[in-house]
Amino acid sequence: MLPIQSFSLLEHIYVAICVLESNNYIKQLMWIISPQESVHDLSPIESFRIPSKEDLRELREEPTDPQAQQEIINSIEEVYFSNDSFDIVKYELERLPPVLSLQELEEYRDKLKQQQAAELERVTSLQTGLQLAAVICTNGRRHLNIAKEGFTQTSLGLLANQRKRQLLIGLLKSLRTIKTLQRTDVRLSEMLEEEDYPGAIQLCLECQKAASTFKHYSCISELNSKLQDTLEQIEEQLDVALSKICKNFDISHYTKVQQAYRLLGKTQTAMDQLHMHFTQAIHNTVFQVVLGYVELCAGNTDTKFQKLQYKDLCTHITSDSYIPCLADLCKALWEVMLSYYRTMQWHENHDQDEAAAVSSVSDGSNVIGTEENSFDRSYVKKKLEHGLSRIWQDVQLKVKTYLLGTDLSNFKYDDFIFVLDVISRLMQVGEEFCGSKSEVLQESIRKQSVNYFKTYHRTRLEELRMFLENETWELCPVKSSFSILQLHEFKFMEQSRSPSVSPSKQPASAISTTVTLFEQYCNGGNPFEIQADSKDDETEDVLASNGYESDEQEKSAYQEYDSDSDVPEELKRDYVDEQTGDAPLKSISRETLRSRKRSDYNLNKVNAPILTNTTLNVIRLVGKYMQMMNILKPIAFDVIHFMSQLFDYYLYAVYTFFGRNDTFESTGLGLSSSRLRTTLNRIQESLIDLEVSADPTGTLTAAEERKEKVPSPHLSHLVVLTSGNSLYGLAERVVATESLVFLAEQFEFLQPHLDAVMPAAKKPFLQQFYSQTVSTASELRKPVYWIVAAKAIDYEQMLLLMANVKWDVKEIMSQHNIYVDALLKEFEEFNRRLNEVSKRVRIPLPVSNILWEHCIRLANRTLVEGYANVKKCSNEGRALMQLDFQQFLMKLEKLTDIRPIPDKEFVETYIKAYYLTENDMEHWIKEHREYSTKQLINLVNVCLGSHINKKARQKLLAAIDDIDRPKR
Repeated sequence: MLPIQSFSLLEHIYVAICVLESNNYIKQLMWIISPQESVHDLSPIESFRIPSKEDLRELREEPTDPQAQQEIINSIEEVYFSNDSFDIVKYELERLPPVLSLQELEEYRDKLKQQQAAELERVTSLQTGLQLAAVICTNGRRHLNIAKEGFTQTSLGLLANQRKRQLLIGLLKSLRTIKTLQRTDVRLSEMLEEEDYPGAIQLCLECQKAASTFKHYSCISELNSKLQDTLEQIEEQLDVALSKICKNFDISHYTKVQQAYRLLGKTQTAMDQLHMHFTQAIHNTVFQVVLGYVELCAGNTDTKFQKLQYKDLCTHITSDSYIPCLADLCKALWEVMLSYYRTMQWHENHDQDEAAAVSSVSDGSNVIGTEENSFDRSYVKKKLEHGLSRIWQDVQLKVKTYLLGTDLSNFKYDDFIFVLDVISRLMQVGEEFCGSKSEVLQESIRKQSVNYFKTYHRTRLEELRMFLENETWELCPVKSSFSILQLHEFKFMEQSRSPSVSPSKQPASAISTTVTLFEQYCNGGNPFEIQADSKDDETEDVLASNGYESDEQEKSAYQEYDSDSDVPEELKRDYVDEQTGDAPLKSISRETLRSRKRSDYNLNKVNAPILTNTTLNVIRLVGKYMQMMNILKPIAFDVIHFMSQLFDYYLYAVYTFFGRNDTFESTGLGLSSSRLRTTLNRIQESLIDLEVSADPTGTLTAAEERKEKVPSPHLSHLVVLTSGNSLYGLAERVVATESLVFLAEQFEFLQPHLDAVMPAAKKPFLQQFYSQTVSTASELRKPVYWIVAAKAIDYEQMLLLMANVKWDVKEIMSQHNIYVDALLKEFEEFNRRLNEVSKRVRIPLPVSNILWEHCIRLANRTLVEGYANVKKCSNEGRALMQLDFQQFLMKLEKLTDIRPIPDKEFVETYIKAYYLTENDMEHWIKEHREYSTKQLINLVNVCLGSHINKKARQKLLAAIDDIDRPKR
């Protein structure tokens, strides 16, 4: 055996020989083999062939700067190395300048000496290296000869056995690998059961790679085929695992699936498959949910339903199961969309982590792999973003089919509102999911809503007619703090908008929170869980006890009313001193008296709103209509139109019951304004069905129009409007009219909310409704209370008393006539009856003012009519008329605080017209057309003989006839 050192020498020899054979690498010899290493590698016997240390020291002593030496060598001109025949002396002599300078020649000579010395040193170094290489080569050859002679047969045998051993070891490794490969299928099965898909694929791919190494074995070819089948089986299981993501997303599960597909290099294929699974999941989910309810309602296990199409299956849903099925349907679809949302979240987070990892290790070593991964990420991102709208479109179509599969027109209101709530929440999900406005859902729910609302509104109008016809117009006792916002139907207007509150209970103008439904329910829960309506648990604290908010208030109110402390002495004495005109004993200011007179008709000091049960029902209906409109804004115009019909019908009913009287309307006093008459005519033409029975010969269009109309209501027979003791149903009239005014006030309060949801093109309708209808509610007071005023006082009796008065007296009278006292007694009785009525119903100040105004106006016109019936009258008689009227005014002002007295000038002007001359009277007649023709004629006839002759009388009568002609 050769010593280890000899192998090192062989290596040195081989390198040296290679260097010596190449002239181009002579300069590099000293850098490859160090002389010191060569000396140590030589045996002591051969050291005499190597240059001594002194020789080497001489070669290395006083070393020059290598860089300076190299610069000197580089400064040698190339011409010196051109060829061997180059004559250096001649070349240098030829370069000498014509004029020689000793100093320059010496400097140039020194330069040449430096170049020569540097070159000689380089040559000397090279010579030394070559000598050392020659020694190494000689020693190498000698060692090779020794090694060759040292090998024997035994040594060669050992080498052969060693080689065989190495081959057997390699074979053993191969056999063990093959055995491991044969057992791989067991491990793969275990990994698949554990859902370790990345590990299974990694193992399978490694086995395939190993099998390709041993493909020369016959058993491996069969194993390779088996591995390929196993890989395909793993892909199938991967596809099944991917489909499970669609209904219940699990981060760890999905991470394993994605890692497995990445190992297979099928990331894009996986994303395509995922979208197919989501589409299939939507179809299977809705079908199974609806099928479950259909079979449950059918009560049998008939398999015929499973063969139906989804559209046909939806038609078999019953009304009772419709809402639970819809809720479960939306909950199941929510789970699918939530899984998709979480899938997108996973990819976003994964892409960020991967991008951060790439940026932290950006050494450019794997540029191709990075670009490929970047392309896959871009593809997956675009695919997921595009899939949002596709999945939402599928959800919309499935829900639309379900919505239109059942007729909802006969649903209860709360049930239908719940359907709108669910669909509104689903549309909110769609907007957060992909920014969609859900046109498909909006259109389908709009169709159902319009269809339902027409039927619902028609039924409500019939109910309203029934309520009005059975209404006794008794006061519904509510608290003074009553507000429609306290009713359940209007709770949605004041509750703050939040994801946990259904849209029908959210205000239209509230600011939505920034937390989305997906963020809120990402880790659990479902926005479509049916929650018990809090309406059952709440109580509406709006009703008062016996018309009072408390027993103490009721007691104090009656004590205050029954007490005489606030009643003027004059009223206590029942006006016994009115003939003398004496002032009351107690000095009471006008304002105090005015306030006390007002309070006389306000038994309930808290001034609670005046409304009936029917009014309350109408307000609740309005709240329900607005609730529906708030959820589904596209039908806002239809809803507001139907709301206006509720108000129209209520107004028409109040007018028909209490305000219609052709006798009093023909008085020409302008009791009904032109706007009110126009409104009533419009309501009658558009809403009221005046026909008793349908005309069989009528057209289909006419029949359809009649469907939209409601028969005119009839007043309940329990309401008596003919009794003088009750002031001809004044309490009922007050409740009816003031409840209408209160209803109008609520519509005024709701106007901003209605205007906010009304389409711009339809806003003129809303403005016209408020300006032409709602604002006329208070105008209905005049015709309603005019009837009471016309019957409360016996004006005919007063005319009879006036007819018995002798007006052609010759002396100035100081005592007024008896008819004035009778008229004042009538007003006192009217005042007493008002007090009696006010014990039942609070009479608001505007109502009492209108009643007094009407009575006074009718009394003054009766006075004029009585004066117009006079056949003969003297100047003294005219003075008596003025005395009577002044007495009447003085006493009347103590009964009422109305100022100025209505139609006061109407009487005074007529009385004073008696004193006018012929020309002045003609001018007066033309200007005062408020008087009737009879009154004007009588005025002219009475003046005849005193200061008007017959000719003037004819002229004035002709003027009166000219005025009266256009009226005819």
